[in-house]
Amino acid sequence: MHRLATLLFFLAAAPLSAGERVAFFGITLLDDTVQTAQGNEAEQERARMLETLVTERFAAEGYELVDIAPVQDKLDRVVNPAKCNGCDARMAGELGADFALVGEVQKVSNLILSMNLQLRDAKSGETIKGRVVDIRGNTDESWSRGMRYILKTAFFPE
Repeated sequence: MHRLATLLFFLAAAPLSAGERVAFFGITLLDDTVQTAQGNEAEQERARMLETLVTERFAAEGYELVDIAPVQDKLDRVVNPAKCNGCDARMAGELGADFALVGEVQKVSNLILSMNLQLRDAKSGETIKGRVVDIRGNTDESWSRGMRYILKTAFFPE
């Protein structure tokens, strides 16, 4: 665990340059509860809210978010772009992006959720930046607070 914490510290310290191109493949909702396979409509809406939050923050920081429509047919065949053996980086490369950006929210229960966001180099597939946080509570506020924390601490530290 100590190695992972050290790795995430160094990943967070790696600088990014505004103007670079990012292919954002969205936030995948993983529901480990017995309720539903894809979460309920409120959770789907929260995932869209996180996608908007991430997109707006990257754009505000000067990154160009590329249109992923040219690879949408490939993306539609992928259950989870964050865990597809590098398909996210390959698709980002096809789009001419410098980086692939993927995220997940894993619902363990209505109280415990895990959220992550990973930025990978489109050429090498290497993770450049990333963070995983656990959140408590299945509300709009807890989800947005968790993602803002990831963005603030791992991607755009002040």
